[in-house]
Amino acid sequence: MTASPEKSFDTADPTQTSTESQVPENSAASFVQQATDNHVSLITLNRPDALNALTPDLRERLIQLFSDASADPDVRAVVLTGTGRGFCAGADLRGGAAAPRVPGDVARTLRLGAQRLVATVLDCEKPVVAAVNGTAAGLGAHLALACDLVLAAESARFIEVFVRRGLVPDAGGAYLLPRLVGPQRAKELMFFGDALGAADAERLGLVNRVVPDADLAKTAREWADRIATGPTRALALTKQLVNASLDSDRSTAFAAEAAAQEINMTTRDAQEGLASFTERRAPVFEGR
Repeated sequence: MTASPEKSFDTADPTQTSTESQVPENSAASFVQQATDNHVSLITLNRPDALNALTPDLRERLIQLFSDASADPDVRAVVLTGTGRGFCAGADLRGGAAAPRVPGDVARTLRLGAQRLVATVLDCEKPVVAAVNGTAAGLGAHLALACDLVLAAESARFIEVFVRRGLVPDAGGAYLLPRLVGPQRAKELMFFGDALGAADAERLGLVNRVVPDADLAKTAREWADRIATGPTRALALTKQLVNASLDSDRSTAFAAEAAAQEINMTTRDAQEGLASFTERRAPVFEGR
């Protein structure tokens, strides 16, 4: 079993906040756990028997946790991971017989469900590190790829599973994949639905780094800690600029860059960065 980053959070630390011990078993909060330590919010999918597949309730909890992290000034980085053999096997389709549908139901469900979750990750104002500990399939793959940085354990696999079920890719896959690997590679992954190992995912540019399973938690925590000591508002604006750049023309991108620089120069961290340069010392950023 892959080690989980939650083990790198010191549960004896009185500065750490967590709701895990305060929730009943088999609740949404037990299946999607959250703990904050040293300005890092750790979100852990914890349904290992179902490869961390998401029910609507768990999806809504994830959306709320990312929204909370985005708005909380005490949170400066986020790590998303899973327990067991799976990162996330996608949407849980074992809910029994489907109710009769009327036109518009499917589109509405996707818009308010999987697409909303992926958008919440993309729009989170804090950098998000995915620590992919195992299988990431369908919605689970796109959830990982929506994160800003992706670490993968050697045992991780990414699967565009939709074609195997006769489905069109959802959860933003047709938006995310071509931007990461180009349209031909995206079509290959989506047309065949083959499992892509961690090493091949790194080669294609889907992940930043592959590490041994035993090192995933430690590496994810190191990356998050480094981000959490950075200039948080500058990182948020940088994320926004990069995410928007692929949908912008040059003049729009340049205008957005100038506006972001103008906004960022009002922050304490920008002033600290400039002062530390002139004073020839290391900056101490407060995230404000």
